[in-house]
Amino acid sequence: MENRYSTAKKKTKWWLYGLLIFVVIQFLVAMYYDQEPDFFDVKQNAKARAGYHQHEMVTGFTSGATFMEVTDVLLSKPGGYLSNDILPPFVLMDNIPNWEFGVLVQVRDFARVMRNDISRSQSQSSEDEHLAEADPKFHYDNSSWILPRTESEFRKGQEFFHEYLTQLADTTDPEAQFFARTDNLVIWLNLVEKRLGSLSQKLSASVGQDRINTDTGGDEVATTSTYKPSELRVQTSWLQIDDNFYEARGATWALIHFMKAIEVDFKGVLEKKNALVSLRQIVRELEAAQDTIWTPMILNGSGFGFFANHSLVMASYISRANAGVIDLRQLLEDG
Repeated sequence: MENRYSTAKKKTKWWLYGLLIFVVIQFLVAMYYDQEPDFFDVKQNAKARAGYHQHEMVTGFTSGATFMEVTDVLLSKPGGYLSNDILPPFVLMDNIPNWEFGVLVQVRDFARVMRNDISRSQSQSSEDEHLAEADPKFHYDNSSWILPRTESEFRKGQEFFHEYLTQLADTTDPEAQFFARTDNLVIWLNLVEKRLGSLSQKLSASVGQDRINTDTGGDEVATTSTYKPSELRVQTSWLQIDDNFYEARGATWALIHFMKAIEVDFKGVLEKKNALVSLRQIVRELEAAQDTIWTPMILNGSGFGFFANHSLVMASYISRANAGVIDLRQLLEDG
């Protein structure tokens, strides 16, 4: 009887040791993959891609190459694409999946503007067939783990976009175009403005606020589909604080690269409007939002409380960048 008890006790002990080792390994794997990717140089990336594929550095190539690299990082960073993983420890991780979603929103916006505006000479012109195929692929469900998996659809989108980029770099083929015009840049900036404004609002709601309802903008004859009170109580659930924060980190990471690519391809437009400095200041504000986080978790102290509130700090940088985008758009339209 004693030997049986001793044997069972040893089995239980080894089982507990094995469980502990498994948990530690899972924790270390999660810590390793829970890291945001570094920046890349958009000009060096474009030159490398042009050299590898023997492409010409035509107008628009830097923006296209940047788009390709951003999507490559989204899919091929350490751990790969995590938003649709259902196995531990990835299913328990939410920081990087929210970072991925922030990047994906910017990728989708850029792909849509490329398809509808930048690649077309006017509203009545035909859309580029490769971009028309690529665009919906990036709008596929971002969390599909069963066939077709999200990654496979995004990869198909990359392939179609690469076909466009290859045709664009062929100076003997006029079919694929990139029109670096003021109106096209303004259309994209309008989208960026709305995205940054939304992110800023979500981040600011990390502390409860009583806000005046400005939905109708003071228009006396304006109506809404449903009633809303004149004052609203807005507060983000504590479960979503870090989700919103890392979504903003991903969005600003992608925007930094797209802005730098735009500076290259729209340089003539920006110089003519004396807007290069404005664009660079926007990038500077976005880069500040990417500073290293020195705490193991996102703190949510009150506005002027004892502890920091990382969401309010992020909202401050994004609001300043958004103000810069608004000024840049107005400068391009009126300057």
